[in-house]
Amino acid sequence: MDEEATSRTIHTPLSGRRAEAARNDRLILEAAREVFVADPKAPISAVAERAGVGIGALYRRHGSKEDLLRRLCADGLALYIAEAEAALADGGDPYDAFAGFMRRVVDADTHSLTLRLAGTFAPTEELYRQSERAQQLNERLFERTKAAGAVRPDVGAVDLALIFEQLAAVRVEEEGRTRELRRRYLALALDALRAAPPGSELPGPPPTWEEIGRRWREA
Repeated sequence: MDEEATSRTIHTPLSGRRAEAARNDRLILEAAREVFVADPKAPISAVAERAGVGIGALYRRHGSKEDLLRRLCADGLALYIAEAEAALADGGDPYDAFAGFMRRVVDADTHSLTLRLAGTFAPTEELYRQSERAQQLNERLFERTKAAGAVRPDVGAVDLALIFEQLAAVRVEEEGRTRELRRRYLALALDALRAAPPGSELPGPPPTWEEIGRRWREA
């Protein structure tokens, strides 16, 4: 295919029906995130109302509330994986790449879904595979940072999961202020990860991936 034909293919606008479906899907997912982070027990009709679409349009895209919850979590995992891969591809200073990854994940607020939705639905095998991929990338990124001597030696990659959840719990009424406060406490957390005075030792071992994952199986 020549360059002109490729350009036409890439930039061909969606048909009216497809464009409307894509718009509705975006509105539904945005609304679902807002509704279920606020109240995981909310009915799916609350999502349709927030999105401003008919319940029929919602069910055409997502067959049930569980399907919608799975899609939200899959999207969150996909974003996390993309950010971890980008950090690993960064050939600059290992700590800067790690800290940038932490900031982007906190800003994306992926862990609010974990806080609110863990144990409320049954994950699929594909979600478990995505989670395993995220864990593997997490380990690689953290171990690279640790090997560079940039973080304290008694911290493990799995500690990051609970640090992200603690930061996701920071929430006030105004969205901009929430983001500012999360960045404030992330800065403190990053300082704590780097600082290791002589003789300093954290109490107890880090959590295990089994402890983290068990919450999802409680559904």
